Amino acid sequence: MKDMASIKKERVRKTILAAISSSDLHMKLELVDTLERTGVAYHFGKEIQELVCGMQGDEQGFGDDLHITASRFYLLRKHGYHVSPDVFLKFKDDRGNFASNDVNSLLALYNAAYLRTRGEEVLDDAIIFTKSRLQCMLEHLEPWLAEEVRCTLETPSFRRVERVETRRYIPAYEKKSTRDEDILEFAKFDSNILQTLYCEELKAITIWWKDFKSQMDIKFARDRMVELHFWILGVVYEPQYSYSRVMLTKLLIFVSLFDDFYDNYSTTEESNIFTAAMERWGEQAAENLPENLKALYINILNTTNDIEEELKHQKNKNAELVKDLVIHVAKCYHAEVKWRDEHYVPTSVEEHLQISVRSSACMQIISFVFISLGDVTTREVLEWALTYPKIIRSVCIVGRIGNDMVSHEGVNGALLLILKVGKQYLWMPLLLALAPAGARLLSRSYTTATLAKSLGRGIPNATAITTTSNSTNNGHVEREQISQHVTSTVQTCTKEHGITVAKANEKLKVIIEEAWMDIVCECLHKKQPMVFLEKATDLARTMDFMYKREDAFTLPSSLKETLTSLYVNYI
Repeated sequence: MKDMASIKKERVRKTILAAISSSDLHMKLELVDTLERTGVAYHFGKEIQELVCGMQGDEQGFGDDLHITASRFYLLRKHGYHVSPDVFLKFKDDRGNFASNDVNSLLALYNAAYLRTRGEEVLDDAIIFTKSRLQCMLEHLEPWLAEEVRCTLETPSFRRVERVETRRYIPAYEKKSTRDEDILEFAKFDSNILQTLYCEELKAITIWWKDFKSQMDIKFARDRMVELHFWILGVVYEPQYSYSRVMLTKLLIFVSLFDDFYDNYSTTEESNIFTAAMERWGEQAAENLPENLKALYINILNTTNDIEEELKHQKNKNAELVKDLVIHVAKCYHAEVKWRDEHYVPTSVEEHLQISVRSSACMQIISFVFISLGDVTTREVLEWALTYPKIIRSVCIVGRIGNDMVSHEGVNGALLLILKVGKQYLWMPLLLALAPAGARLLSRSYTTATLAKSLGRGIPNATAITTTSNSTNNGHVEREQISQHVTSTVQTCTKEHGITVAKANEKLKVIIEEAWMDIVCECLHKKQPMVFLEKATDLARTMDFMYKREDAFTLPSSLKETLTSLYVNYI
């Protein structure tokens, strides 16, 4: 298969080189779009850059063809070239509407408009207009085109996770009469080769993870190894980063463990002593930990040290920063515990985000990714990342608010736990997310007894009396709904403005959109090399995917089809 892929690759390269010398802008646009959506563009980075750079000064793009103008605008901005949105003014009629009923032109305009920055009103208007027109056209379109429109309205092209889009688009491209057979066959070969590599990585991580779990009791934590590998796959998918994905998946497992430990399991005292041990960093620091935490600490310590040694063996000059970032993640989650214990309630969403973007762990994940890229990453780049620059803060906001919104919206039932505290009774209402067809359980859930024990921790003389529920899940509840959390951005927004949750969500969506505008703006300003800006944007794309409809990390059943297509079913 690799030999056939190499033959097809060179044929595709010849097609690209021929296009570079061509004056046919429409053909160039279609070619680059196809290469990117079929997932093979990473093989031809220099050639595609030359193609796109040539489009920058191509005045034909300012002609009277809306589809070409929008496609050119989209590709140039996506690759970090500034293009004025005024190129679209000529397509507006006297009423301010865009004079087009062509569905492909409207799709191109809709996608282009989402590469907007703040204050670009013509692009804001384009989104409102094209969304309305495309929704009206849906029922009159051919099934395949209607599906493309629905997909675009849900997630514009710029925000899609590349490997997910590739797996979706290749079968769609195969049905096109204008398809290029060499690109199609190469895309299939490449997808299957990568899938084989990803499965080999999962096998190695599974062996490590089973050994890790066998040494301690971590039933309090979500077991999401595959989902975390997918999360990283959305950011670094190229074959040369195979070790990076293995390393990053392990580190993200630690991030998830910290999240569950600090947010759902530990008492305040356990949180304090575990964080103190993390800051001391060494086996001697484990001496004061209780047995249930000692094994967890030692295994995190050993795995992190092993990663550092492997990176040093690879001549990675930033290897020692991995440990510092792991410690930093723990400290950020611990800060949220103190916030919760102090009953701190932010007065505004902006005040909330000043603190909560740090506990999203996005900055640390991006920094881990930068380290994994090797020699291209300088110490200056990592120091820049640690300051939470605008693009990284914006990625944090996309993840933080997106997570809060779906966690708040996923409530359809209720669970009531009664704790006897001394001579008093404490009634604790809990949230239970139910799927439309019934209870939506995780791969590992809590029994009533486990739940009671977990919730009674830290409350003197607390004893569980009973639970009642209007659900049909036989006393099991989902992890994400059972804990006393800090105030979310949704709750903060409702209190700040005195509005309903629905209206708060609308305001929060505006903040997310502004964060995306800032991401685009930073990519256009290019204060850092594009490779780092693109990886940060890729994490935002993955966050958007994971929290699009619900918390797909906590409720992984919604990821089944996606994971099956990426890891199980070959094209």
